[in-house]
Amino acid sequence: MHSFHDGALSAQAYRTIVDLVYEHSRINLGEDKQTLLSNRLGKRLKHLGIASYDEYCALLKSPGAQEEIEHLLDLISTNHTRFYREPDHFTYLTEKILPGLIPKLHAERAPLRVWSAASSSGEEPYTLAIVLAEYLRAHPTVNWKIEASDISRSIIAKAERAIYRMDAVEPVPLELLKRYFQKGVGEFDGHCRVRPELRERIRYARVNLFQPDYPISPKQHVIFCRNVMIYFDIPSREAAVKRLSNHLVSGGHLIVGHSESLMGVRHGLVSIKQGIYQKP
Repeated sequence: MHSFHDGALSAQAYRTIVDLVYEHSRINLGEDKQTLLSNRLGKRLKHLGIASYDEYCALLKSPGAQEEIEHLLDLISTNHTRFYREPDHFTYLTEKILPGLIPKLHAERAPLRVWSAASSSGEEPYTLAIVLAEYLRAHPTVNWKIEASDISRSIIAKAERAIYRMDAVEPVPLELLKRYFQKGVGEFDGHCRVRPELRERIRYARVNLFQPDYPISPKQHVIFCRNVMIYFDIPSREAAVKRLSNHLVSGGHLIVGHSESLMGVRHGLVSIKQGIYQKP
C-alpha cells in the first residue's frame, strides 16, 4: 500500500475524469473545479486503497468500471435542495395548472401524473406530494402519483427513507407538518418522517437523463426538472428538454429552475413565465 498523495490531481487526470463525467452524465465540470474534485474524491481513493489519481483513472477506464463510474457521479452531482424551494412554482401549480387539469381528469377518469426528474434527497417530490394532497382534498376521486428520479443511487436511498432533521422541514407550514409528518422518538429524536400515505404515492427510480430509455410513465402532466440544466452545455440541454417534452402530454408543463434559462435551446415549448414552459 503506497502512501496517499493528497491533492496531487494532475491536469491529465483531471481531464480524464471531467471527460468521463461528461460522457456518462453530460455534467460539464469546466476548467475550475480541480479543488472541488480533489476534496470529493480524496476520501473515495482512501476507501479504495488507491494511491494516485492516475491509478484511479486507470480503474475508471477498466472493463467493469460501471459501478465505480456511478460512485463518481454520486460524488459529483451536487444536491442542494430544500422543502418548498422556489415556492412560486408550487403556487403556479395550485393556482393555474391544477384548476385547468382537474375537470379534464374527472372527465377522462385518468390519474394525475407528475414527475420530479431531479429529485435529489426527496425534498422536492415530498413538497409536491404535500401540495397535491392538499389541493386534491377537495377532489377525492382524482387519483394521483408522483414519479421521482435522480442520477445518484445513494441520494435516492436517502429520499426513500424520508427522514429529515426538524430544521430541514422549517419551510413546511406547521399545520401541514402535523398532517403529513411523524415526529421521531428515541434515536430519531429531533427528526421527522413523511407519513406512509404520502410516501406510497411516490415511486423512485435511478434515471440518467441521457440514458436510452426512461423507466418512467409517458404522458406526464407536469415535469419538474429544476437546477440540473445549469450543469449542461447547450447541446445537452437541448437533448434533455426534447426528451423530457416527449414524456409530457399535449398541454403539459415543464418546470426548470429560476436560474436556468432555455435561451439558445431549440425546444418547441411555449414560455409561460420564469422557469415554466408548456407543450403546445
